[in-house]
Amino acid sequence: MSANRSRSDTAEDAPIRDPDHRRTLVGVVHLLPLPGNPSRSPGLGAVLARAREDAMALTQGGVDAIIVENLGDAPFAKDSVSPYTIAAMTRAVEVVQEAAPGVEIGVNVLRNDALAALAIASATGADFVRINVHTGVMVTDQGLIEGRARETLLARAAWGSKVRIVADVAVKHAVPLGGMPLAVAARDTFLRGHADVLVVTGTGTGAPTDAEDVHEVRRAVPQAKVWIGSGLTPERASQYGGAAHGAIVGTFFHEDATLDKPVDPRRVAAMRSAW
Repeated sequence: MSANRSRSDTAEDAPIRDPDHRRTLVGVVHLLPLPGNPSRSPGLGAVLARAREDAMALTQGGVDAIIVENLGDAPFAKDSVSPYTIAAMTRAVEVVQEAAPGVEIGVNVLRNDALAALAIASATGADFVRINVHTGVMVTDQGLIEGRARETLLARAAWGSKVRIVADVAVKHAVPLGGMPLAVAARDTFLRGHADVLVVTGTGTGAPTDAEDVHEVRRAVPQAKVWIGSGLTPERASQYGGAAHGAIVGTFFHEDATLDKPVDPRRVAAMRSAW
């Protein structure tokens, strides 16, 4: 595909869950620590039970999509996770699908196991994956992480998968190696990495996303779908104007905005009303 060709008018690039042209609201099921990871796990049964409860609360509150991610496994593997983590997350995705009928489902295998996420999503019939580093090189708390867009796209084609790629531009908890400008990174991720949606975040989990960063990415790639990736609250919703097509909301949806606590459907509904 030519770098100059607009990709917004193809079926494969249709927006994720945007039937009424409203802004997409994406919730997150933050899995409790999985067995075999550094943090003490409550056991897979408890992990799946919380995933089911949080998925139901997100659906009740009115989200359009839910991302299942292994946030409790920090500190994360830099690239490939264990086979058990892949199997456990596959079960978690199936539990969330059952608990949230009619809601699109995404998979994010932290820190950056794009192939595992793609495999889980393809096998379960999930709709998209979130890839933290799809192109470029980021300096993270796990060390240097290199994007593997070619490997991911080749695997998607080989598997006959229709799973869409939601990719971060300068992901949180990281800085680009060499200081690549945000606009350049956005163009590379969309036009060369063929991401379907671009995500712009703040500096860390729950940190507000700078409105100017969102506008900069939108100006750089006006044909791309752009989502806010962190720190959105009802009070901050208006500052982004029409620059963002959607938002991934995690921290705010939990009781008292505390990740260790369950999702509160009232907080989800408040965000739905504001967004």
